[in-house]
Amino acid sequence: MVKGQEELVFLPLGGVGEIGMNAALYGFGPEKGRKWIMVDCGMGFASEEKMPGVDLMFPDLSFIEERRKDLLGIFITHAHEDHIGAISELWPRLKAPVYATRFAKNLLETRRLSEPGAPKVDLREVKPGRRVTVGPFELEYVPVSHSIPESNAIAIRTAAGLVLHTGDWKIDPTPVAGSVTSPEAFTALGDEGILAIVCDSTNVVREGFSPSEKTVAETLKTLIADAPHRVAVTTFASNVARIRAVAEAAVACGREVIAVGRAMDRVIDVARECGYLDGLPEFRRADSWKSLPRERVVALLTGSQGEPRAALARVSRRDHPDISLAPGDQVIFSSRAIPGNERDVGSIINDLIEQGVEVITDRTELVHVSGHPRRDEMVEMYRWTRPGTAIPVHGEALHLDEHARFARAQGVQNVVKARNGSLIRLSPGTPAVIDNVKAGRLFKDGDVLIDEKDRAIPERRKLMQAGLVSVAIAIDEDGVVLGEPAVDIIGLPNRGRSGEPLIETVVDAVSRTLSGMSRGKLKDSESVEKTVDRAVRTAANEVWGKKPACHVQVVEV
Repeated sequence: MVKGQEELVFLPLGGVGEIGMNAALYGFGPEKGRKWIMVDCGMGFASEEKMPGVDLMFPDLSFIEERRKDLLGIFITHAHEDHIGAISELWPRLKAPVYATRFAKNLLETRRLSEPGAPKVDLREVKPGRRVTVGPFELEYVPVSHSIPESNAIAIRTAAGLVLHTGDWKIDPTPVAGSVTSPEAFTALGDEGILAIVCDSTNVVREGFSPSEKTVAETLKTLIADAPHRVAVTTFASNVARIRAVAEAAVACGREVIAVGRAMDRVIDVARECGYLDGLPEFRRADSWKSLPRERVVALLTGSQGEPRAALARVSRRDHPDISLAPGDQVIFSSRAIPGNERDVGSIINDLIEQGVEVITDRTELVHVSGHPRRDEMVEMYRWTRPGTAIPVHGEALHLDEHARFARAQGVQNVVKARNGSLIRLSPGTPAVIDNVKAGRLFKDGDVLIDEKDRAIPERRKLMQAGLVSVAIAIDEDGVVLGEPAVDIIGLPNRGRSGEPLIETVVDAVSRTLSGMSRGKLKDSESVEKTVDRAVRTAANEVWGKKPACHVQVVEV
C-alpha cells in the first residue's frame, strides 16, 4: 500500500532533448523525505566550434548532490560512454554505490577508473535477470539487444507500481555477441501491469526493423575475403559484436587481426575476460603491421568518429608510427558519424582517398546497423508492455515529439513530454510534470569542471571569430602617459580592406585617444581602459569589418 503522502516521481537530468549525457532520477516517498535512485551517469562530446577548448560535457547533477544522503544507488544500463562516462568525474559528488553488470563494471574499471587520480568508486556487480532491492525500490535487470554486450532495461518496482526504463535497445534475434530482447520477458512485465514506460526515441523517425548484426557480419566477411590487399576496419571500440565479426571474417580467409588504439585494446581485454571472444586467436600488436604480407592483414582501428588523436586519423595524416596504407588497400567504416562529427569523418575519408585507398561506408554496403529500435520494433515493445503512460527519452526534440505521437497511436492513454529538469509525478494520479528543477551542463575544461554560466566559453568563441587586441599603457600619478603604449594583435589579418597595416590602425587609434584625454581623465584608470577599448574596436571595424575583443591594461606608475 502507498502511504498517504508518498509519491513516485521521475526526473531526467540528462539525455532528454539531446543525445548523450544520460542521467535519470527516480524518487519515492513524501516530498520532504524522498529516497532516490539514479539510472546511468553519462557524458557527451562537445563541439569544438560551439565550445572551443572543451572535449567533454557532463550533466549538472546539483539537484541530487544537494540530496545525496537520500541517493541509494546508481544503476547502469550498459557500458556506453553516454551512460557511464561521467561516473569517474561526478561520483565524488554523490558517493552512492554503483550497480552494473560484469562487462560494464570491468570496462568502467579499465577505461575510466584506472586513470591517475580516479576515485575509488563503490562498484557492485549485478547479474542480468536478477533483482536488487535498495530502500523502497526493487530493480530487475532485463537483458536487451544493443551494440554492446550486457545491455539491460531496468524494471523498477515500488509500492506505487512498476516503471520500465528501457535504456538503449533493439530487437535482434542474431546479435553475434550479447543478449536478445525477449518477447516473453517483456510480455510478462506487461501482464504484471506497467505504470509507465520510459523509452528510447533515437530511431523512432525510421520505418521498419533495424537489420541484424549477423547481416553486417556476413557483409564484412565477403568484403574481407574479396579484398586483394590490406583491410582496415574502423568501428566503435565498444562494439564487441563487430570486433568478433571482423575477427571471424579474418580467420575464415586466412588473415590475422591487428588491433590498433588504446580504447580498442581495453575493450578487447574486457571482452576476452568475459568470454565474448572465445574461440578466436589472440590479436596481433600494431608493430606486426610491416612484417605481415599485405594480403594477410586485417586491422581494427579506433577513430570512426574522426577523433584527431585516434589511430585512423593519424593513419590518414601519415603520421602513425606503425600503420600506413598504400594504394589498393581498403578502409571500411563500420560505423555512422554521430551528428556533429560529419566534417571530421569526411576529412579523414578524403585524405584516405587522396592516398589511393578504397573507402567503404554504409552508403554503399551494409557495414553498419544501429543499436536502437526503428518504428516496427517499437510497435512490438508497446504491444508487449501495454504501459499506462509513455515518457519519450534519449533523443533530440524531433525524436521526442515524434515518439509522443507514435505512443498515442499505439493506444497509450497518457503521454508526458519531458525535458531535462522536468519533475514528473508518476503516482498517485495521472502522470504529469509538476515542477521544473535546475538542469544543465558541466564542461571539462583542462582539469577543471565549469558550468554553462562560466565566461570562458563565450569569450573563446568571440576570440575565434574576431581575435584579440592587447594594449598596455603606463600612466603616472599626474596623468602623464609614459613612453609609447605596448600594442599587440592576435588573430587579426595583417591588413585592412584598403591594404593598410592593421597594427598601425590600432596604434594610431590608441595614440589619438590618449592625446584627446585630459590629465584628469587620464588619472582614472577605469575610464582610460573603457575609452581606449571603444576606440580600438571602432577603428578596427572601420578598416576590417569586425570588432575584435580588446584587453586594455593601465599600469599606474
